[in-house]
This record gives sequence, structure tokens and C-alpha cells, in this order.
Amino acid sequence: MASAELGQLREMFAAMPRDENATIEERRAGMEASVGIFPIPEGTEVTPVTVDGVPSEWVVSPDARDDHAILYLHGGGYVIGSPATHRAMAAKLSQTSRAKLLVIDYRLAPETAFPGAVEDAVKAYRWLLSQGYAPEKLAISGDSAGGGLSVATLVSLRDAGLPLPKTAALLSPWSDLTGESETMTTRAEQDPMVQKDMLLMMAGLYLNGADPKTPLASPLFADLQNLPPMLVQVGDHETLLNDSLTLAERAKSAGVDVTLEVWDEMIHVWQLFYQMLPEGTQALDRIGEYLVEKWG
Repeated sequence: MASAELGQLREMFAAMPRDENATIEERRAGMEASVGIFPIPEGTEVTPVTVDGVPSEWVVSPDARDDHAILYLHGGGYVIGSPATHRAMAAKLSQTSRAKLLVIDYRLAPETAFPGAVEDAVKAYRWLLSQGYAPEKLAISGDSAGGGLSVATLVSLRDAGLPLPKTAALLSPWSDLTGESETMTTRAEQDPMVQKDMLLMMAGLYLNGADPKTPLASPLFADLQNLPPMLVQVGDHETLLNDSLTLAERAKSAGVDVTLEVWDEMIHVWQLFYQMLPEGTQALDRIGEYLVEKWG
């Protein structure tokens, strides 16, 4: 049974004004004002860094090991979001995984369309390798669009013949930009955050005319062979539920070691709200445990 705090969070979302005609700048500011305000845990160090031309930041908890790092790719539909909106969650994940997080400010649409985000993520991973990080002590992680981008990045790295990170953790990954998933309809009334019209608008800006089934845009349609072990967390009340279920199924069929967790009654990227939601803390603790276990 979900916590009482989840009901309060749903009420908060329901009370928020929704302007379908809001500009991209207004949407970006709205995300900063909603989730970008959460404080980071005491002792966390946040250090700006430029990664091969990509603005980024290190988010490092006091217990993080110097030789373990996670490339983190934030969500926001490839249109909104930034390291600042995800800083508090990144700090918690650094704490639970005992690893440093490199959170990159990859280029967003409509200013930069597909495959700009993939190119920036690949650059960041190459940079980590150039800094001496061993692949077996690296991971890639991301939420929503950042989750899909994580898989696209792995596919791109594999195809380039680069050594892959040891593991991956995907939070409600947006892996299918077609908008044709069954749960876009069946979970519409239960999901207070993500609806089909908004997703298709963001997908259109990002794709800029590209086929939504292009594998590096929608990794659900990619060849997933030889990717590293991955944890997929998704909420049962998400319109994007099938993106995770089908991605996990296809990855398993391709021989990938997949751990799928469907969290009862949870909403899209509930981990972002861990300071309000007990299940958010539990999920981030679980991700940390998984990564530590896979690193060995």
C-alpha cells in the first residue's frame, strides 16, 4: 500500500495550474521552480566542470569513492530539465551508491534536435575514460528521457567499439517516442504528470522530422545485444509503464541481464520526490544497492 505522502503529492500536482500554451522557457522555469528547489544532503559537494565542451557538474557525497562514477542523464522530455533540477536526487544517489555523479547539461530541443543529446552523452563517457576511470567502475543512469538516452548512449558506445560501463540504472525510461504504447491510454487517468499530448509535442521538437522509431531516438527499437546489466524501475501508475516493460522484455530477449522493478501505485520518476515520499528514498536505496552489487 502506498504511503499517505503519495496522496499529498498527487493533490499538489492536481492543484498546479496547467497552461497548455506555455512557452518552452516558461516550462523550463516551471521545472526549476518545482523540483529544483529541493535541498541537497549536508556535506555534498557540487563542482561545475566542462566535459569536452558540455557544461556539467560533479555531485559527490562525503562517502563517495574517488574511483567509482556514474554518468547521470536528467529527464525532461529532451526539452526541459537540467543538472539543477536533478541535483538533490543526484546527491542522494551519490550517497546510496558511494560513487561520484557526473550530471551533464546536454543540449536540449528545440535549439538542438536529435541526435545532439546522444552526441553529448557519448562525449561525456569518452571523457570519463580519458580521465582514467575504469569501465568496470562506471555506470550510466538516467530518468525519463534521460533513461531512454542512457540506453541510446550504450548502443552508440557499443557500436563504436568502446568498453561499456559495468552496469546501468534506468528510472521510468522513455524508450518509445511514437506515443503508441497501450499504457499511454490505460494509465492516463492515474498519471498526474505525463500525458500523451505533451509527450508527442516534446518528441516532435526533439526529432525535428526524424522517424520516431529511429533506434538512437527510441531505443526500444534498437539492437540491444551485449549491453551491460541494467536495473529498470517504473511505477505501476505511469503512462510510460509499457516503455519500461517492453524495453526490459526486449533486452532480456537479446541476452541482457535485466532486473525489472514495477513499484505499486508509484508515479513518474517518484524518486525525484524522495524528500517528500518514503518510496522515493526506498527506490534510491535500492538503486545504490544494485550498483554496488554489480560493481563488486
